[in-house]
Amino acid sequence: MSRKIKLIWDFRGEVAAKTAEHHEIHLKEYIAIEKLPINITGFEVLNDMYAIAFMVVTEENMIQVRDALKPHRGELFE
Repeated sequence: MSRKIKLIWDFRGEVAAKTAEHHEIHLKEYIAIEKLPINITGFEVLNDMYAIAFMVVTEENMIQVRDALKPHRGELFE
């Protein structure tokens, strides 16, 4: 089974939560357009000034998605 990678976009500032929430919409659209095999997305508000949006991809799709969407960082997803 292929490893899963969580690609993460960081948002900071007073509107970080709303920006992360909106970014997730675009991640879902990308998954649908590209017909990716995994559809795990989300956003988390970590504090008043910091939030993240994320998308989980398979190792095989990681390079394609990374180059197209330019996430800030990534980590293994379990």
